Amino acid sequence: MKPSVPERLGEELTRHDLPLDDIDALAAPLDRLIAQGPLPLPGSGETLLRWRALYQVAGHDLALIKLFEGHADALAIMAELGVTPDAPDDARWAMWAAEPPQARVQISAQVSGNDDRVTLNGTKAWCSGAPIMSHGLMTVWQGDQQRLAAVVMDQPGVTVTDRGWQAVGMQASASVEIDFQEARAVLIGPVNAYLARPGFWQGGAGIAACWLGGAHALAQTLKARAAHHSDDPLLMAHLGHVDAALQAGLATLRDAAERIDAAPNEECQILALRTRAVIEHSVEQIIAHCGRALGAGPFCRDRRFARMMADLPVYLRQSHAERDLAALGRLCVDDAHGWPL
Repeated sequence: MKPSVPERLGEELTRHDLPLDDIDALAAPLDRLIAQGPLPLPGSGETLLRWRALYQVAGHDLALIKLFEGHADALAIMAELGVTPDAPDDARWAMWAAEPPQARVQISAQVSGNDDRVTLNGTKAWCSGAPIMSHGLMTVWQGDQQRLAAVVMDQPGVTVTDRGWQAVGMQASASVEIDFQEARAVLIGPVNAYLARPGFWQGGAGIAACWLGGAHALAQTLKARAAHHSDDPLLMAHLGHVDAALQAGLATLRDAAERIDAAPNEECQILALRTRAVIEHSVEQIIAHCGRALGAGPFCRDRRFARMMADLPVYLRQSHAERDLAALGRLCVDDAHGWPL
């Protein structure tokens, strides 16, 4: 029987001493994951299998999953838009969509004779994995309209800088700024294609599987300690808190995947925001209880635990916290389904 996608990825992850310390070291494990073939697409009937793969990789290395999830997201977006990427099968794709007001890339001109080929100028921020990526799918601007463009990174006019990342957490992801000066790109899909598709919120829910995968790794460390100190009631209480939080997150992901697969073409913003909110709360509880239960020892002596504790709070800030909760609250007011059991 052919191994499942998560099983195949798990075999590859054991080949590396994860987590890794810098962006260049992430190239080899990223290539091995990409070589296993694309993940099932969101809404394809195998959304949970896709999320299990993300969850598993995240439990080994959050910087690696940041790059691998971006690669998988870029491929899913192009598939949803009916575009076959003009790139080799082993290309490393990134998906860069951050839009801070001080860093935007503008379409400067269309290449003569082809409406889809354009030149780009400007700066793109928060470009995870930029130093090792071969191709980037990113949001750009055509006047006041947002577009998607695919860029070959190894070309004149594309400069990967060392600007934009000072955090210790997620440092290996190298989420730096890229400068574009008359760089060539190909437009992907129509105006507002990135946001105006069901897959936008489906992908947003999938990010939560990465967050929870990191928290699962912390929970495993606590569980291992508890196995040798079963007579410690405080340790058992912390493990009970962690188990409840992790189970809530897992149940939420299973439910969300089932709902997405049942209605893959429907807008699912409220489902995605609820999923992310529940997972964020679960992860914050797991971080807190693992830290309080285990004390200073693993922060100082356990490399994997310490790295996860540094990386996970940074990764979790992909959530917009109260802003996302406010958006969820507004949607709840108009939700005709309410809260049935």
